[in-house]
Amino acid sequence: MSLRALTAGLATVTATLAALTLAPAAQADPLDYAALGDSYSAGSGVLPLDLGAPLPCARSAADYPHVLAARTGARLTDVTCGGAETKDFAGAQYPGVAPQLDALGPGTDLVTLTIGGNDSDTFIDAVLACGSAGVLTGGHGSPCKDTYGSSFTDTVDTRTYPAVRAAVQAVRDRAPGARVAVLGYPWILPSSFDPSCFLKLPIASGDVPYIRDLQTHLNDAVRRAAQETGAVFVDFSGASEGHDACAPIGTRWIEPVLGGTNYVPVHPNALGERRMAEQVIGVLGLG
Repeated sequence: MSLRALTAGLATVTATLAALTLAPAAQADPLDYAALGDSYSAGSGVLPLDLGAPLPCARSAADYPHVLAARTGARLTDVTCGGAETKDFAGAQYPGVAPQLDALGPGTDLVTLTIGGNDSDTFIDAVLACGSAGVLTGGHGSPCKDTYGSSFTDTVDTRTYPAVRAAVQAVRDRAPGARVAVLGYPWILPSSFDPSCFLKLPIASGDVPYIRDLQTHLNDAVRRAAQETGAVFVDFSGASEGHDACAPIGTRWIEPVLGGTNYVPVHPNALGERRMAEQVIGVLGLG
């Protein structure tokens, strides 16, 4: 082979390799992602509002579904709504607001949700009742536990758990090809009574473990419902420890009743929503 031919051949190979190197890689289609759920999914209380959402839903444009979609390139349909219960998956929560299950179909690739915390008003009623009782006793004793005993956890077992299980199964049926991630609720209270937090979240010292136990019970019901229907449970019991409503700004994921930064108290702030998204991304391997 002549030097000229060899040089021409090398030039051709070099040009071909350069073209292959510079050519953009084939892009996979973005995930068709539907976000369902209640105010913890909707980021209720976090600004800015999602202007495309029904106003009563108080949905944030910075909720964890929006964060997750932005970080993964997923194509998001967000139907989360503050105050949602399991019944609002199959029925309209407000006039003119479609059932959340309507966002799903055979082409849905990914579904995330939090649900169960509003069912039967159990968890919200417990937090409000214990807060009122704590004020009356000045933070001493366990007035809420003494009054309500196991009634809240009993309701979780007999009503919330089967309702969540049925709701997640309905999601699986409507979107049979989707990965379904059911999130637990991050800790609202610390593991022990914090006197400095009482003015922000007035739960009596003996009722802090009582509410923690109720939240553990609720999250366990959600976990069982997810696992029994083939969904993935995203656990926050470890990740959110130390990021409760009693932690300082910049550390806490949940805002307190008084002195918080959200207009909806006892809900995740913007940092909490980001961390919830990150936990889902990590558990599902979407990074």
